[in-house]
Amino acid sequence: MAPSIYIDSKPNMNLEIENNNKSIVKSLYKALSCTCGDTKKVTGIIVDDLEWWFHGPQNCHYMMKLLTGEVSNNNNNSFKFEPRSVDAIDDHRVIVEGWEGAKAYWVHVWTFKDGVITQFREYFNTWLTVTELRPMGWVHSTTLWQSHPRDLAKRSLPGLMLAI
Repeated sequence: MAPSIYIDSKPNMNLEIENNNKSIVKSLYKALSCTCGDTKKVTGIIVDDLEWWFHGPQNCHYMMKLLTGEVSNNNNNSFKFEPRSVDAIDDHRVIVEGWEGAKAYWVHVWTFKDGVITQFREYFNTWLTVTELRPMGWVHSTTLWQSHPRDLAKRSLPGLMLAI
């Protein structure tokens, strides 16, 4: 799998907003790592009517169980999300990637509006490529982000393309 490809110039990019969004996402993972079932720590970071989308095995809805308080991270059997990379692909989307050895690989795409998370996409045991949607007639689309397989490179996982 090819390494991540980033475009050199992003129109109307606001690095301050990107950095703020990345900081919010990092704070979210930190808060969730020690919630002990109390989701109040994430209030104000995520809208109440979060739009959620999942791709992967049905028994792997770990993040939604954490966000709803159905499980807590103090449970020894609970899945632990430890981000390996946090990348802003524009001024309203942050992609977080992580893996737990050969057991699990995950990608989270968080979408922001006015500094609050409004949409969450979770890809579990799925390689992801994010491309920029272009009008008909454009020859090439731009890859904005691509899974970083590292120690999972030899593992066969389904792949998806997310066009934004």
